[in-house]
Amino acid sequence: MSQIISVHSFRGGTGKSNLTANIAVAVASQGKRVAIVDTDIQSPGIHIIFGLDEETFSYSLNDYLWDKCSIEKAAYDVTSELKTGNGSTADLSGTVYLVPSSLKAGEIAKILREGFDVGLLNDGFQELTERLNLDYLFIDTHPGLNEETLLSIAISDAMVIILRPDRQDFLGTAVTLEVAQKLDVPEILLLVNKTPPVFDRNTVMSQVSHRYGVPVGGLFYENEEMLELASSGVFWLHHPDHPFSQEVHAVAKKIIG
Repeated sequence: MSQIISVHSFRGGTGKSNLTANIAVAVASQGKRVAIVDTDIQSPGIHIIFGLDEETFSYSLNDYLWDKCSIEKAAYDVTSELKTGNGSTADLSGTVYLVPSSLKAGEIAKILREGFDVGLLNDGFQELTERLNLDYLFIDTHPGLNEETLLSIAISDAMVIILRPDRQDFLGTAVTLEVAQKLDVPEILLLVNKTPPVFDRNTVMSQVSHRYGVPVGGLFYENEEMLELASSGVFWLHHPDHPFSQEVHAVAKKIIG
C-alpha cells in the first residue's frame, strides 16, 4: 500500500526541497517506486535538482490543475537523469518520478491571481499512486500554512517537518506541529537542517525533542560541499560517503520502517 509523505517547513530557506530530493531518492535506492510532487507552485524549484527545465517537460502540475492534462502526463521518470559525482548514471534499484510545477512567470502569476481548486490535488495524489503503482509519494509543500498545504498535511500518512536551529524556526514549527496534530497526521518526524558545525549534535536533538515532544529523525550540518553543488544534483549521489549522505540514508530507513 502506498504512503503519502508531506515534507514541510514553516519558513523558506530551510533546505526543504534539497532534503526532499535526497531522501526520496534514498528511499528509491531501496527498490521502491517513488514520486515527488512539487506543490510549492508560487516558488517552484525542485525540478532543477533533477536536471529538468521548462524545455524538457511538456506538462506541469499547473496544467493538471487547469484541466489541460492528466496528472500522469505531468509525471516524469527522472531515474535515468540521476547522476553520480563522476557524471555516470546512478544505479538505483527503484524508480523516481517527478511532477514539477511551472517556472513560467505568467503561470505563477495566474496562480497568485486566480488560485485553483485545491480539491483536485487530493484526487491527483490518489490517481498518481494508483497509475504509477507507487510505494511512496513525497509532497514538497509550500512553506507556511495555506489551503493547499493544509490539504496535503491532512491526507498524509506521515509528515516530515524541517527546521533550522534558530528561534524563528522554533516558533513557526510549534504552530505547524500543533496544526498537524489537530489534523491527526498519523506520524510526524522532525529534521534539523543547516545546523552550524559548532553545535553539538546530541544537545540540539535533545533540545528539539524535549521542546516539541516529537521524534527527531535526523540532524544535518551545513557543509561546503552542499554549497558547491548548488542544487545541480542529488547530494548523496555525488558524495555517498559524506556524513550528510549517511544521515539521509538513516532517515530514509526510518521512513521505510
